[in-house]
Amino acid sequence: MTKKEFVELFGAKAELKTKVEAEKLTKAFLETLEEVLVKGDSVAFIGFGKFEAAKRAERTCINPQTKKPMKIAARKVAKFKPGKNLLEKMNPVVEKKAAKGKKKSK
Repeated sequence: MTKKEFVELFGAKAELKTKVEAEKLTKAFLETLEEVLVKGDSVAFIGFGKFEAAKRAERTCINPQTKKPMKIAARKVAKFKPGKNLLEKMNPVVEKKAAKGKKKSK
C-alpha cells in the first residue's frame, strides 16, 4: 500500500471531509512518531504495538563480491513489536481440536 492509498483509506475511516485533512493528520502523526524515536524514546499503543529506538552494535560481515571482511558501524534503528490484539487479528486462531485418546488420570 502506498502512502497515498493509506491517506485515502485513513480519511474515509475517520470520515474526514477532504483528502487534505487526512494528509495533514497523517503527516502530523508520522512527524510526532519520528521526533519521539529520534530522541530515543518509545511509543506504545496498547493492543496495537510498540515503536522503539534501539542501538545496533558494530559488526563485521563478509563482502559477497570481494570476499573480504568489512565493518558495519554501530547505529540506531527503529523497531516495532506488534501487540497481542494486532497479532490475533493477523493470525486468527483456528478452533483447537480436543486431543484424541487422552484421558485424565485421577
